[in-house]
Amino acid sequence: MIERYARENKYTEEQIKTLRQEQSLPIMREFERWLIENKVQVMPKSSIGKAISHTLRLWNRLKRYLDNGKYLIDNNLIEQQMRPIALGRNNYMFAGSHNGAQWIAMMYSFFNTCKMHHIEPYAWMKEVLTRIPDHKANRLHELLPIPGNGFATTEKKQIA
Repeated sequence: MIERYARENKYTEEQIKTLRQEQSLPIMREFERWLIENKVQVMPKSSIGKAISHTLRLWNRLKRYLDNGKYLIDNNLIEQQMRPIALGRNNYMFAGSHNGAQWIAMMYSFFNTCKMHHIEPYAWMKEVLTRIPDHKANRLHELLPIPGNGFATTEKKQIA
């Protein structure tokens, strides 16, 4: 609810951090207390015992999102971006060869990078194909679809 509220109200990163410090931090502290108290009350090799131990081992990493409004609490965004790749796996079987499948996977990666950085994939590909014949091999990183490489960006969209 807290994250949705911040997203729906278009909070800045600093506002998100403040909101998390005020509302999420007390919840996280209470959850950590619960984990510590219950760890000694369950069998270590039980499913819940393993889950509690795993969560406590990763606790310092888990709570980092509280200190930075840019960090996301979940990986839903990347999961959504990877879905077409997962669906495309069946198509890789019919790519004609292992190299063909690798090319398909590489192109998916480039196009998802374009999407993440709000770069129009078609415009990026057209520009790269135009520039690459005369481009130095030791400077290929300049052709990657990332900010600062001079590729046209699309309007930033609100991520749901």
